[in-house]
Amino acid sequence: MTSKLRILFLLSSILFFSNHNTFAQKKNNYAAQIDSLISVSNPIFNGVVLIAKNGKTVYNKAYGFTNFETRKYLKTDSQFEIMSNTRQITAVLILKEVEKGQIDLQAPIKKYLPQLTQTWADSVTVHQLLNHTHGIVDLKKPLLFKPGSNFKYGDLGYSLLGKIIESVTKKSYYEVANSFFKELKMKHTLCFSAAPIKNLVSGYVNNNNSFKKISKTMITIDGTSSNGIVSTASDLAIWNENLHKGKLLKPESYQLLFKYNITAQNSFFGKEKVGYGYGFRIVDNEPIKYVGHTGLGDGFSSVNLYFPESDVSLIILENQMNQDRDLFYATELKIKDILLKSTLLNKK
Repeated sequence: MTSKLRILFLLSSILFFSNHNTFAQKKNNYAAQIDSLISVSNPIFNGVVLIAKNGKTVYNKAYGFTNFETRKYLKTDSQFEIMSNTRQITAVLILKEVEKGQIDLQAPIKKYLPQLTQTWADSVTVHQLLNHTHGIVDLKKPLLFKPGSNFKYGDLGYSLLGKIIESVTKKSYYEVANSFFKELKMKHTLCFSAAPIKNLVSGYVNNNNSFKKISKTMITIDGTSSNGIVSTASDLAIWNENLHKGKLLKPESYQLLFKYNITAQNSFFGKEKVGYGYGFRIVDNEPIKYVGHTGLGDGFSSVNLYFPESDVSLIILENQMNQDRDLFYATELKIKDILLKSTLLNKK
C-alpha cells in the first residue's frame, strides 16, 4: 500500500468511527435530548419527567411552576392529580380481591351491587367494567351496546368498580387504597380529598401559553376509583417496580392486566388500534413493546409507560392540559419518541 493510500485509509477510518461514535452518543444521550426538547417546547412544558431502568432512577427533573401566580417552582416530589392513571391501581385492587375469592370477574355486577335495579346489572360483568366493554353511559339510560360487543371509554365503569371494592371489603375505597399505598411506602400518594394536600400543585388550562387555573375539581367521592388518585413521579416509579416485578399480584393475575379481547385507538399510542386490558393499553404490534396509560383533567396531564423487555419506566406528570385537543400530550409524545430511539430500551 502506498503512503497516499495509507493516509486515505486512515482518514476514512477516522471519519467512519467518528460518525459511528457520534451516532451512538446521540442514541445514548437521551437525557440531553430531553433537556433540549423541553427548553424550546411549544406549548411550554410544565411538569416532572422520571425515567427508571432496572429499578433505578436514571432521569428525574422538574420544569416550571407549581403555581403560575406565585411563580413557585415545581420539585420532583410535587404531587399531581394523575386522573385516569388511577385505573390501573383500581384494577390491581380488584384483582387482589379476585385472588382472595371475593370477586368473580365473570359474575354480573348485580352480585356485588344489589342496589342496582337496572336490568343490565344482571348481564354486565366485572370483567366488562375493567376493559370498558360494558356499554353503560348513564345509570338512568339503556346500554349503548350489548355488553362485551364493543368498547366505549369512560369514567362510570371504574366508579362502579370502586363500589364493588367497597362492597366486598366493607371499607371505603379511600381506606383500601390509602392503606395499600402506605404498605408500599408510597408516602406521597393518596386519594384526593377536600382537605388541603401539602404538596398538591395547581392545575391549569393552557391556551397559547396563557394559563388559567382550574378552580373546581371534576373528582367526586363516587368517582375517586376512576380518576381521584394524587401521586408523585417517584411514587409511581415505586408502583411500577412493585407491580411489574411480581410483588403485588400472582403471575396469573398480573397477566390478566394485559390480556385483551378488544382494541381501541388512542392518539398517544398511535394511529392504529391497540389492545385494552384492565387499566392498561397494550402496544404489542411495534418493534418495541410497551404498556401504559394516560390521564387528563382538572388541568393535569399524566403518562405512565412500562417497557417490559428493557425494564424501563417513563413517567411524565404535568399540571397543565392544553385547550387544543390536538396539543394534548404534545411534549410527552416527543419524549416517548426520544426514548424509543435510545439505547436505554435495549433488552435488559
